[in-house]
Amino acid sequence: MSKFQSLFRFVLFITLSVQAMGRDWQHASATFYGDMQGGETMQGACGYGNLFQQGYGLETAALSTQLFNDGHSCGACFEIMCVNDPQWCKPNAVIKVTATNFCPPNWVPAPDHWCNPPRKHFDLSMAMFTKLAEYKAGIIPVIYRRTPCDRNGGIKFEVKGNPYWTSVVVYNVAGAGLVNHVAIKGSNSGWISMTRNWGQVWQTGIKLVGQSLSFRVTAGDGEVLWLDNVAPANWQFGQTYEGHGNFIG
Repeated sequence: MSKFQSLFRFVLFITLSVQAMGRDWQHASATFYGDMQGGETMQGACGYGNLFQQGYGLETAALSTQLFNDGHSCGACFEIMCVNDPQWCKPNAVIKVTATNFCPPNWVPAPDHWCNPPRKHFDLSMAMFTKLAEYKAGIIPVIYRRTPCDRNGGIKFEVKGNPYWTSVVVYNVAGAGLVNHVAIKGSNSGWISMTRNWGQVWQTGIKLVGQSLSFRVTAGDGEVLWLDNVAPANWQFGQTYEGHGNFIG
């Protein structure tokens, strides 16, 4: 088979695949930051901290302003496919990533700032980018769509703060992945609505030390989950507690 025929078949495959995928798929661009070990992708604007410890690993992305939605997209999962660039795209490659960081805009004049509004852009770990394309490509055109998140175990809550206020990082969320609202209940209190501090970090100024803690989590698709007695009465700041339940991925 000639090189031209191979190229033609690849382009035809991509075209038919995009058409078959329907209207859920949207166009964007993607690049990567950091090296193959992904140290630069840890921490980030969603508040998750060490992504290896929390189960996200390198299957992550920083989102442009348009996609990040002021942190409300943190935890959402996306399928991404390289398209319309047969020189660099790897055939049939589709990746799945979780939104864990923000790719900030750059207002210094330049020909292209990929994370500036209204662009839709994914800044991937190098490990994930090279599943889609050769790393020399730098920036590639992609299509993407939201997809349910698959997680092992229950929703996890990392408790932080001090005796006068309590914050929790909510992670390992299946289904919609992102969280729209969190309420907390002490064994001696009613349900208390928490406010979003940033990303998926939620907080309250109500004193809850010495009480066992329950949580009510509302996902981005409106599903609600009640998790009773997640943390015992002797819970400690800096510790993580796992609820006995999760959304369906």
